[in-house]
Amino acid sequence: MKFGIGQSVTRKEDARFLTGSGAYVEDIIDQRALHAFVVRSPVAHGVLNAVETDAASGADGVVAVLTGADCQSDNVGGISCHTLIPGLHKEVATREFPVLSTGKLLYVGMPVAVVIADSKMAARDAAELVELDYEELPAVVSTKNATAGDAPELWPDAPGNVAFEISLGDADATGRAVSAASHVTTLELHNNRLSANSLEMRGTMASYDQRDGRVTVYTSTQAPHSIRNDIASAIGLTQNDVHVVARDVGGGFGMKGGVYPEDIAVAWAAKKLKATVKWHPDRSEALVSDFHGRDQSVEASLALDASGRIKALKVSCDYNAGAFLSPGGGVSPLFAATLATGCYRVPVAHAFSRAVYTNTSPTQPYRGAGRPEASFLIERLLDKAARETGRDRIELRRLNMLTSEDMPYQTPLVYTIDSGDYPAVLDRAMEAADWSGFEARKAQSADNGKFRGIGIALHMENAGLMNESMEIRFDSGGGVTVLAGTFSHGQGHETVYSQMVSQWLGVPFESIRIVQGDTDAVSFGRGTVASRSMINGGGSLKMAADQVIEKARAIAGHLMEASAADIVFEDGALTVAGTDRTMTIQKVAAMSFAPILPPELGLGLSGSGDFKLEGFTFPNGCQVAEVEIDPETGVTTIAGIVTVDDVGTVINPMLLEGQLVGGIAQGLGQALMENFVYDESGQVVTGSFMDYAMPRASDMPPIHFEALNTATETNPLGAKGAGESGTVGATPVLISAILDALHHLGVDDIALPATPAQVWSAINTA
Repeated sequence: MKFGIGQSVTRKEDARFLTGSGAYVEDIIDQRALHAFVVRSPVAHGVLNAVETDAASGADGVVAVLTGADCQSDNVGGISCHTLIPGLHKEVATREFPVLSTGKLLYVGMPVAVVIADSKMAARDAAELVELDYEELPAVVSTKNATAGDAPELWPDAPGNVAFEISLGDADATGRAVSAASHVTTLELHNNRLSANSLEMRGTMASYDQRDGRVTVYTSTQAPHSIRNDIASAIGLTQNDVHVVARDVGGGFGMKGGVYPEDIAVAWAAKKLKATVKWHPDRSEALVSDFHGRDQSVEASLALDASGRIKALKVSCDYNAGAFLSPGGGVSPLFAATLATGCYRVPVAHAFSRAVYTNTSPTQPYRGAGRPEASFLIERLLDKAARETGRDRIELRRLNMLTSEDMPYQTPLVYTIDSGDYPAVLDRAMEAADWSGFEARKAQSADNGKFRGIGIALHMENAGLMNESMEIRFDSGGGVTVLAGTFSHGQGHETVYSQMVSQWLGVPFESIRIVQGDTDAVSFGRGTVASRSMINGGGSLKMAADQVIEKARAIAGHLMEASAADIVFEDGALTVAGTDRTMTIQKVAAMSFAPILPPELGLGLSGSGDFKLEGFTFPNGCQVAEVEIDPETGVTTIAGIVTVDDVGTVINPMLLEGQLVGGIAQGLGQALMENFVYDESGQVVTGSFMDYAMPRASDMPPIHFEALNTATETNPLGAKGAGESGTVGATPVLISAILDALHHLGVDDIALPATPAQVWSAINTA
């Protein structure tokens, strides 16, 4: 089928994006709109005594200056962590975080006041007139300093600045296995703090409708219904009195997965002023105020027996939660713990993970969300263990790798992996990368004065959170509308959902319309995070399509005077079995609105589905990378990356490859250049793209992609998820290659990111 499942159909969305017709928050023009500018804390930690707003309030064009005191008088609620965290060893110490500070300054960039004026420039100018009376306090920006005995505490109910602790596995059995092991490899790592830097920055515009007392919010988000619920709760409205619309959204990567102070502030201001209010930051404001990702410190021990088999894994990690727990603040600490054993057979394990408050911007799930950290740890451990024991790193992996015969496999850290063939993806990746020919390429590089290294990393993640709902509706003209509870912010859902419906219902691809991101049009949705859309959204869509077919059979049976049981549906046609009497589903849809039908058949042709994934799916794969290092400059050039991935059923191979390549780009950024830095006082050092390095097109290597899929029966499509796989494997494979290139010098570790300065220093120190 030309536009069916498995075809590389070009994206429906691209026409409007390539012609500049996309509708982002900044594209929404309302001449009556007021503009908001946020006054932020200039210090990382302090006591806010007063906010002087008189001068700003009297400035030209200013309509209002709102502060934390106004929040309190209007009973404006704050932001809470929504993460469900199993395995808690210590209960979560958290509280609502205020939209505007009401006494505490907890990180540079924390919102303190909002100036609202008739132009963005007037609001910005007036914001400079707002005076903050504060007493600066000592700040802590790292988990190590925050948990020291004499560290200042951010929250009184979080002693030692620990927000929560997770303990998974068997600590006693793991300790005994480590003590009895023939060899123990230990490792300390730090996953650098990252900023998502989506192409479209966050932005929000809210308007108040005096006729019905509703607030409509246009925002750049991954989860419109969640944002609606949080805004409604915060500003004292029912959920159906808040209408959230997310049109086109230019990337999110998890950073836009939860509500922000600015979202609530703008909606509250619109309600309070009975006006339209718009806020949109510049890039430096976004860098300071966005929720960040990663920032994990970890210690681990991998125990081996005399033959090289893994006997135990012990992991202890601290996550920098920032000044408060973001809505998704528990996800990364949890997933980094539960996935620590990776693709390997580990008899016993213990993972201890805790979130630590610091005077920095909060952290939120960022593409991969704990899975890249877990993959980086176990793959680095195996490379190091191989070198310490004199074993080949590939053979050590083969010795300990899970096989298809092991499935389903119960890991020692919560999950049961349903399917996968890890040896197959390893073999295919090595073959595609010409692993056996590496030595010749290494010698050629040496002749040119360069160090060449080859790296390998297997990766596995969990994908598909919670349940989802989808609805399919035919109109009387034969057109089809899909109401999607998921939310596409670059993934291409309009295309792949149309492919699915076109194949299942036999209707033309171009006649299918996807509606998403509008809480008035779509009754419920969980948005798009955790690589869940094809699993949960696709599963729900399949159920909705099946319901449509069953209803169409009943209607067709009535129209053709046959039993519904005798109606056969195939390729978009409903036929009375054994006869030539047939009707297209679009004809049936048109007739479904006719008043001649009996009432039990209802009005119109539609179907809805609600699929819940029990547990998770486990997409996996293997990446091989080659790098060439210039010892004079420390510059690392990536010669190429091979990625072989098992993502289950592939809906659109072209879009899958795009997802994987995009993920690799972000893993490359973490490995080689990206790093969000605070100085010791909590001031931001990397506050613009002059200081925060992002991968450019010239940094991207040739990438060879293959899919090698095994079936999963966890969902109707057999999909495993693919949006984060590239990221999960890229950072470990690139560091593996760099350390391989430098191993002959005695370099066995390098801090992330492996910048030219870091690499040059490692070479010269060795």
